[in-house]
Amino acid sequence: MNKLLMAMGLLMLAGGAMAAGKPCEELKAEIAAKLDAKGVSGYTLEIIDKGDPAGKVVGSCEGGTKEIVYTRK
Repeated sequence: MNKLLMAMGLLMLAGGAMAAGKPCEELKAEIAAKLDAKGVSGYTLEIIDKGDPAGKVVGSCEGGTKEIVYTRK
């Protein structure tokens, strides 16, 4: 019984961490690395508040409160 309660507690902690989302700078770096690996050049990635129109949304971070937007130069 104690093991079951401990497992449930750990799962709840892990779920809370996942719901928090990735830090924006970390996700932005991952997206940039993928674009660079595909040979894409002449672009910018910008972190904005969710809902601010600025280009194509390519990621969401910080629990969905911010978005990463891709624009061509």
